[in-house]
Amino acid sequence: MSRIGFIALLVASAAALPAEDAPQVGSSRSTKLDGAKVHYTEYGAGENALVFVHGWSCDETFWAAQAPALGAKFRVITIDLPGHGQSDKPQIAYTMDLYARAIDAVLRDAKVKTATLIGHSNGTPVIRQFYRKFPEKTRALVIVEGALRPFGDKAMMEKFVAQLKAPNYEENTGKMIDSMTSPIHDAAMREKIKTAMLRTPQYVSASEMEATLDPELWKPDKIDVPVLMILAKQPLWNAEYEQFVHGIVPDLDYQMWEGVSHFVMMEQPAKFNAALIAFLEKHKLLL
Repeated sequence: MSRIGFIALLVASAAALPAEDAPQVGSSRSTKLDGAKVHYTEYGAGENALVFVHGWSCDETFWAAQAPALGAKFRVITIDLPGHGQSDKPQIAYTMDLYARAIDAVLRDAKVKTATLIGHSNGTPVIRQFYRKFPEKTRALVIVEGALRPFGDKAMMEKFVAQLKAPNYEENTGKMIDSMTSPIHDAAMREKIKTAMLRTPQYVSASEMEATLDPELWKPDKIDVPVLMILAKQPLWNAEYEQFVHGIVPDLDYQMWEGVSHFVMMEQPAKFNAALIAFLEKHKLLL
């Protein structure tokens, strides 16, 4: 994305906040997990934080329209999960447990006691796993274009993982990203997304997706904290899926948005930030 495009995103996101709250500049930090660096950026201060978790093959910059603007009012942390962005990328298994432990390592390093976790796409099983492992540290979850059950059957997912391991990974993945971003009108935004996602090493992308084949990740166990779910209208999110989600999330705010792609928080940052703040206010999660 061009510098002008990036500034435009910040301006749009700031519109969701009072005029006197200018976007903040974050502090780049890092901590260690199993000897490897985990990078994060923090804004503001306090023991309770909003923690933004990116999706598959993405990085913390995908929250550029949220973190600086919301950081003007709240304690905000964005994370580069292991293998992504400025974090180290060792040749290991990239599992949801690893990611959950990385989030915990960041919270401990940042001296955050409890968090509202916002997960985009494959960040959803990440924050759900964090909730399973650290329920006492989880105030609420915000699910953005992410699923609480597998996207397809095991055979289909295994075929997809095989494509990620193939020699023509960049070509296959590039076409998939183009399909995901095709509804986005801003060409610079589409290019930014594609460039960032293809920057993630193939072994990381393939390993993470392979880890989602674990059926234990998709157990329909109850989520007993407030949940906001923001989805882009598409056939996958049908009435049966909504009923399923309500069955495992007693306190659910389920929102279906039209005219947006998978990257809803980037396309409509002001609306997204306002929806997030309204959810936090409703559940008294602002402190």
